[in-house]
Amino acid sequence: MALSARYDQLIRLMLVGDQTVGKTCLLCQYANHEFHDHHVTTLGVDFRVRLIELDGRMIKMQIWDTAGQERFLAITKQYYTRAQGCILVFDICSRSSFESLAKWLLYVKMYAQKDTAVIIVGNKTDLEERRQVATATAQQFADENGVMYFETSAKDLKSLEKPFYELCRQVVDATNKSLNSAQNNDTLSLEQDKDTSKSDSSPLTKSKCC
Repeated sequence: MALSARYDQLIRLMLVGDQTVGKTCLLCQYANHEFHDHHVTTLGVDFRVRLIELDGRMIKMQIWDTAGQERFLAITKQYYTRAQGCILVFDICSRSSFESLAKWLLYVKMYAQKDTAVIIVGNKTDLEERRQVATATAQQFADENGVMYFETSAKDLKSLEKPFYELCRQVVDATNKSLNSAQNNDTLSLEQDKDTSKSDSSPLTKSKCC
């Protein structure tokens, strides 16, 4: 589908995680159906776009791919504040990248909005024989932090569809909930103003002269 096609809602997602965990490969596969076998270093921030249909509405996802090096944190911090959803990525073949999830989750809590949706993705399932992080271990970490966990391979587009779709759904649901809450508050405010207006406009009772 052409990226210029009509869409009903724009949402902004963000990929974060250590260098070499495969964030760029995930994004290239998901957005453009391309797999790059060589490592591509992201300098600062890059982004891709993907359109999906959710509950009969066309959703345009602007997905930011961020650098994993600490020296780019000053640049990427501003993107945390604008992101509506974050994907924390680690490499199942790298114990250190899994242990870094606590740091990346802390950055989300520090710099992102309070209602930002978060999921965790364990990448490189195509290298199962080199796995250093058990699925149960990663799932426990996700459960303890109240987020969903998925395992993927950048070589397999099908494995990427569900995590992106579920994060998109969380963002859309949160946005709708926020809009409904704002509308209810506006309605309540109007009703209160109306009641106050009625009270102010009621005729004053004149006292009779004795």
